[in-house]
Order: sequence, then C-alpha cells, then structure tokens
Amino acid sequence: MTNDNPMAHSPNVRVISNTQPIRVLVANAKGGCGKTTMATNIASHFANIGERTAIVDYDPQGSSMDWLAARDPHLPVITGVDAYRNQTPGSTRSYGLRVPSDTSRIIIDTPAGLGGHTLSDMIKSCDMVIIPVIPSAIDIRAATGFIRDVLLTHAYRGRPKSIAVVANRVKKNTLIYQKLQKFLNSLNIPFITSLRDTQHYVRASEHGLGLADFEQRDHKDKNEWAPLIEWLEQQIADHPSQQTKI
Repeated sequence: MTNDNPMAHSPNVRVISNTQPIRVLVANAKGGCGKTTMATNIASHFANIGERTAIVDYDPQGSSMDWLAARDPHLPVITGVDAYRNQTPGSTRSYGLRVPSDTSRIIIDTPAGLGGHTLSDMIKSCDMVIIPVIPSAIDIRAATGFIRDVLLTHAYRGRPKSIAVVANRVKKNTLIYQKLQKFLNSLNIPFITSLRDTQHYVRASEHGLGLADFEQRDHKDKNEWAPLIEWLEQQIADHPSQQTKI
C-alpha cells in the first residue's frame, strides 16, 4: 500500500508484542454514516502524535485502503490491513493479521450490515466502540436497533466496553438534527460531539489526509473533533494496559 512497511498486507500472522495495542472499533450497521471518514481521521490523529497506527479495513468497498493509497509517504505512517480480502464465510474476525510488532493503535473500519456473531466477535476483540449517526429518520431508527444489538451481544454482556456516539454530517439549524440530538441525549451511552457537514472531509480524503495532517485557517472542524479526541485519550488512560505497574 502507501506505507513503507512490507508487513502491511500479510494476513494470518499474529502480532508479537509485550503490550497489546489499543483497538478502536468504528461501527454502525447502517451504510453511509461516515464510518471511514471517522476511522481515517482517528488514525491520522494517532499517527500525528507519534503512535504506531494501523487501520484494519473489513469493508468490502475498501475505502480506508483507498484513502491510504492516496496518502503521501512523507506523512506520518499508517499501516493498512485489507482484512476484507482475507475472509471466509462464517470465519471469526481475528486480529491475527500482520501489523508491525510495535503497533500501539488499531482502528477498525467495519462494513454495513454488521450484526450477529460477527458483531459480537468484533466487540470482543476491541477496547472501545464509536458509533457515527447521521441526522435522518431512517438512520435514527437504524441506530436504535444497532445500539440495542451491541448491548445485547454475548461479548458486550460478558465484558462491557466503552461506547460513544457521534452525530455526523450535521446541519445544526435543522429540525432533524434537533431530533437526532434529542435521541442521542436520551441514550445511556455518551453522546460526544457533532461533526458538521462540510466538503473539507471530502477534499482531505481525496489526498489521504486527516484533519490532523494539515493546518486550517478555520478551526471549526478541529474544535468539533476535540471532545472525541479527549474521550479517546481518557479511555486509553483508563485502560488496564496503560496503568503503571508497581
């Protein structure tokens, strides 16, 4: 792919490391809610603060891998794993995919229609879940069902994970956004932030960029992302693997 690590696309070899990487699952069964935009921007953030970062792309559309293919090799390196190419029907989603042994952050981009045992397997294998939701009646109904499915998975009931919801592609002065905001605030999981509907993400994606990769005169987007970044860093700081051992 676009990084200089020859290990990026070799499946079925497990990571060998003394410290397990933090794994962030970006998921929603509904397509078109901006999962890839969120996944790539989170990866860009981690790479820019010096974390060895990988994106595992389970979406058959391969949008995260397309993003990496457009990424300038002089930018902070992000390893790509095209996991959608290495699946067999009924197989358990495994993180026995080859990434550098010093990888500290893994972002998982998921396909539409995620559910059942596949969803439970992914919940089991991650440390936190971010659910993007866009303001439409259909998406609100779909999000209701998906959040219920997440909370009812065997993996979540056995070992609950941190979950957050982000409103995506919003126009705040609209009735449907107000309805989405009311819905998200009614949940028993954190509603972290709202990201505006802007072409900045489209233009950045065309060049394999995330917001963290370039300076903007208009800081609205980074300000909107700040609560999500803060939430991620807090979850990481609280994770058992990050605690100081005495």
